[in-house]
Amino acid sequence: MIGKLFGTDGIRGKAGECPLDDRSVFGIGAALAEFFRQSTSREPKFVTGRDTRESGPHIEGLLHAGMKARSANVISAGVITTPGVAFAARAFEQDAGVVISASHNPFEDNGIKIFLPNGHKAPPETEDFIEKAIGGSDLILPIDAHPVGIDERMSDEIHKGYLIFLASRFEGLDLSGKKLVIDCANGAASGFADQLFSGFGAEVVTIFDQPTGRNINAGCGSLHLGPLQSRVIQETAFCGIAFDGDADRALFVDENGEIVDGDSTLWVISRLLKGSSKLKNRTVVATVMSNIGLEIALNKEGITLVRTAVGDKYVLEELLRSNAEIGGEQSGHIIYPEVSIVGDGMLTALLMLNAAVENQASFSDLTSGFQRFPQTLVNVKVRAKLPFAENDRISIESAQVEEQLKGRGRLLLRYSGTENLARIMIEGPEENEIAMLADHLAKVIKEELG
Repeated sequence: MIGKLFGTDGIRGKAGECPLDDRSVFGIGAALAEFFRQSTSREPKFVTGRDTRESGPHIEGLLHAGMKARSANVISAGVITTPGVAFAARAFEQDAGVVISASHNPFEDNGIKIFLPNGHKAPPETEDFIEKAIGGSDLILPIDAHPVGIDERMSDEIHKGYLIFLASRFEGLDLSGKKLVIDCANGAASGFADQLFSGFGAEVVTIFDQPTGRNINAGCGSLHLGPLQSRVIQETAFCGIAFDGDADRALFVDENGEIVDGDSTLWVISRLLKGSSKLKNRTVVATVMSNIGLEIALNKEGITLVRTAVGDKYVLEELLRSNAEIGGEQSGHIIYPEVSIVGDGMLTALLMLNAAVENQASFSDLTSGFQRFPQTLVNVKVRAKLPFAENDRISIESAQVEEQLKGRGRLLLRYSGTENLARIMIEGPEENEIAMLADHLAKVIKEELG
């Protein structure tokens, strides 16, 4: 019996191990097809795509086998970015797009994400159906499951359509005379980045764009910015752009080799939108992990920062609820609903480059006005994860810290999701002050709960 499959970002695990073993993957494909067959009363249509992991073609072939066993029509976009699959589902009128990727994880991992044509991830009823089906109540898993051949005849057309879709949003953007160093993370961006950005006239230097199936995200990409920083300085480049394995996020390096993270990106794009009267409700959505400096800088611009729990799922929910125009995470996962509700690293890069051109600014100039505040994080072992609000002493001490930091810093007190740890995160203008406050609060929590 297979337990819960879906996390906050689809199915994720070690390739070849449950739930990404052959029988389970076949069953996931079959159950997905059966769900749509029952929902639409016709043969469902799917498009799949994958990043560059060596396990990708095998998993994709098993999904196709399961889907076809339930009378589905399925095509493959081949190696493509996650937002590229979401685009294909909409543009080619499919019932769903299925991505085989583990994003920024190492090559041994893989995953399955399902997108509807409107860009939303599969709703809970779809996930529940699949979990129940391969759990044995509705769908019998085969004793032996084997992949089938992948139909990639439309992959070139899908790739071309995706690049046209991105480029059409930035007609008139001229990057002539600008050298860009682009780290493709040996992932899905490897086949797209050069063509997209050189199409705007940029001089493009790509690095980590030779995927072997095992080198995706390995010492490169948005989690390992050191090589990109060095290369930007070496090339005297305008900026550097780093994608992760499936290119749904992007981080940047300015001409001085300094990192421009997701908070800085939100600062730049929100001001760009405000300047063109597209930030109608003066709201930016970010997570609880975004630096207090972003909130203070936005407030000075008359823009409100709304925080959510960590995860692009929660950012998107708040974007749609509040009708905000931009949101994202420090990791560089930015969502711009006017174009797509799926995070797209290449779209984010074009927005940033467009901001630089419109302001006739260097990349370092773009982030001026945003001061990142020092941050300290302290972990305290606890015997049990009791609600902090139920402990009078912790509540009082926490309130005193918040009052001391009011308007110039913040306290985030939470438990680890996987360990018996209380996490104290404090941000403020003075490093010594926040360290002292964090140590004091850690001592209190240790005495009360440790």
